[in-house]
Amino acid sequence: MTAQKRPGANDGPAREPAAPLQVRPDEGFANWLAGSGGSVAISTYQAGKLMLVGWDGQQMRLLPRQFDKPMGLDAAGDRLVLATRHEVTLFANARLLAHEYLPDKPGYYDALYLPRATYHTNELNIHDLAISGDDLWLVNTRFSCLMGLSHDFTFVPRWRPPFVSETVPEDRCHLNGLALVDGKPKYVTALGETDSVAGWRDGKATGGLLIDVESGEIVLRGLAMPHSPRWHRDRLFLLDSGAGEMLQVDPERGERTVVCRLPGYLRGLTFFGDIALVGLCKIRETNIFGGMPVQERHAELLCGVAVVNLKTGRAEGLFEFTGGCTEIYDVRFLPGIRKPNILNLEKPELRDAVAAPDFAYWLRPDKVIEDKT
Repeated sequence: MTAQKRPGANDGPAREPAAPLQVRPDEGFANWLAGSGGSVAISTYQAGKLMLVGWDGQQMRLLPRQFDKPMGLDAAGDRLVLATRHEVTLFANARLLAHEYLPDKPGYYDALYLPRATYHTNELNIHDLAISGDDLWLVNTRFSCLMGLSHDFTFVPRWRPPFVSETVPEDRCHLNGLALVDGKPKYVTALGETDSVAGWRDGKATGGLLIDVESGEIVLRGLAMPHSPRWHRDRLFLLDSGAGEMLQVDPERGERTVVCRLPGYLRGLTFFGDIALVGLCKIRETNIFGGMPVQERHAELLCGVAVVNLKTGRAEGLFEFTGGCTEIYDVRFLPGIRKPNILNLEKPELRDAVAAPDFAYWLRPDKVIEDKT
């Protein structure tokens, strides 16, 4: 084991003082959202929020909910999972309670995500996570491995890159992104093929990798801080973040094709049909994020979520943050949910909400809401 200084628990960006959120969605984003039949969840550790962007039939809604360094995010059916600084929290949609969340405005929400279980992981710097049936896979960046959750332990190591020799808290390669194929981990991204304490930092602009989990082989090299590998319609995509490019990858040939270029450090990717939602970040001028190719291509970088047409490679809309948020970590589309709400542990309304498989009950009004579907 190396004697070098390990990255401390508080290394990396701290949450900035709260500033008012200011957004500027363009017409293209509004039109897409109105016709999508769903909503969008966005995690931002820099602003310390999970944000839900919905549509009420006439206009967009933005619901920001405070969390401590929210990062990895996934949703499937009525479940949503969020990784924060010290915890991983599993939420469930108590849809029977959503309608009456605001007694004076019934129907204002059509979904209500309530926390159901919290795993105290301590600061593992969890990045991507992915739901697979009843299982959950998470990227443990501090220990350079894929992990599972446990009732008995902080985490359970399940895989690490072959070039990393030990499962130790040294962020040796900055493992960050995860793509499942047929419910199993298949591809991951890392920022360097390195086996020393934070060794990836020296070559961050060109040292990024795409790795095949099953074989351990490196599919792509030479990427600029890649993130967010995703498998969609039998095709592999990822974000070459520091280049500002969304790529489609042929893993058999080790070839890449640029789908689109966007004016931001890209992070966070999800799909809905022929549409990709891509997160854009502004780059902080630090020794970690500075000196990226995307800075040379664009005079100004933006923060927001772009709507990209996969058939044309064109950005057809942008939900832009003009204040209060400069970095995004992940994005998810919530199909069939137009007006979502989510509660953190600090919301007093959480203590009033009771949900069972066939009925739900608000303790504050003396009323049971039965499921008649």
